[in-house]
Amino acid sequence: MPQVFFCWITRPDCDIMDSMQRSKILLVDDETAQREMLAGYLEKNGFKVKQAASGEEALKIYSSFFPPLAVVDMKMPGMSGIELIGRLRELNPFLQIIVLTAFGSVETAVEAMKAGAFHYQTKPVELEELLLNLNKAEEQHRLILEHNLLNETVKERFGSGEIIGESTAIKKVLELLSLAAPGVTTVLITGASGTGKELAARAIHSLSPRKNNRFVAVNCAAIPENLLESELFGYERGAFTGADKRKMGKFELADGGTIFLDEIGDMPLGMQAKLLRVLENKAIERLGGEEEIPLEVRIIAATNKNVSQLVKEGKFREDLYYRLNVITINMPSLSERSGDILRLAEKFIADFSTKLGKKVKGLEPNAAAALIKYDWPGNVRELQNVIERAVVLLRGDLITLKELPGLTGDLDAQMTVSEKLADLEKSQIKKVLDRMEWNIGKSAEILGIHRNTLRLKIKEYGLSSEN
Repeated sequence: MPQVFFCWITRPDCDIMDSMQRSKILLVDDETAQREMLAGYLEKNGFKVKQAASGEEALKIYSSFFPPLAVVDMKMPGMSGIELIGRLRELNPFLQIIVLTAFGSVETAVEAMKAGAFHYQTKPVELEELLLNLNKAEEQHRLILEHNLLNETVKERFGSGEIIGESTAIKKVLELLSLAAPGVTTVLITGASGTGKELAARAIHSLSPRKNNRFVAVNCAAIPENLLESELFGYERGAFTGADKRKMGKFELADGGTIFLDEIGDMPLGMQAKLLRVLENKAIERLGGEEEIPLEVRIIAATNKNVSQLVKEGKFREDLYYRLNVITINMPSLSERSGDILRLAEKFIADFSTKLGKKVKGLEPNAAAALIKYDWPGNVRELQNVIERAVVLLRGDLITLKELPGLTGDLDAQMTVSEKLADLEKSQIKKVLDRMEWNIGKSAEILGIHRNTLRLKIKEYGLSSEN
């Protein structure tokens, strides 16, 4: 991660107040009269401007100025505007750049946008239009920065727990969690058993305005059908034999907070109709009661089943499905985020070492290879159980194949796992680069990695557009 980007997001000692004000502009143009005219106009409108007559000078200024906005001339001697945009965006992916061009063709605009520009404007420059575009760029920068700060908050709060990983799949989940958290909309979390659906639900609750109120979890599959209604909605005294006093249900306990309905796909049809009524009326009725009790509860549901298929089979109400399926977050299986396996294993080793009072340094290479090769049908939960068992059985300070029964196959095959993964990565990178005609920025975006990382991989694997 580039240093400037890291600084803006995580370092408290960084000059973050200046970046948050978004009043700095780097103005790059080789025409002195044009540059000074624009600088004077922008300064009159409250911006703090630093000028550069070339791309090379702009890069030197940027390292100490850290502006959130830049205005860059497209055609300059030496480093071109397109090249400068790429270099600046490597330093700070959040930088919003407006390009000035005397060539107002569609091709020029598309080229600038592909390089990472926010907008383009033709010369001679209309000053009011430039100001309008800069205001829009400021707002875009603010939204992006707030969104990424929220993502970092998710990682900070849950990175030390179970939501761990840097894979593209888990990053998409974290992004959806951060977007879903502030609202009141119903969320449906899907995914196989052991992928962390409840953890995702707790993340949404903890990042929401409801975080100081209760999070109540209910496993709909674990409660017998004849008891589920009273468990969810409570009951009045005398509602049935043995009901000697009034009891509040889970919905009432979650009032003002969040209720998590796990395994919603196993909820009986009769209860589905009652849950739909709760969603529509925002009120519940205790078993044996005659009055509706208004509630303000956010519902998050989860299932490991294909609910749309259950609807087709008549096992799940279509109207309830659409009410629940406003925002869907799919938790990836561990095989879909294999790059996170060793990160998760490292975290679990640290957790269980502390819990069991052992000093475990980590995994031997063969053991690490075995973890990567295994399919993990039980997902993260299975990996956690395997690591716990390994730490319990371990007599030394490194987990070996001996502590991983059931995961070990052909040792020679395990020793070549890293080589196979490298070949697969090389092939995929080459395929994307060829498809994108070796456009580094676009290829990096599709691969879900930074441009600098992609350049290192190209060098590491000896790739070129000819081979």
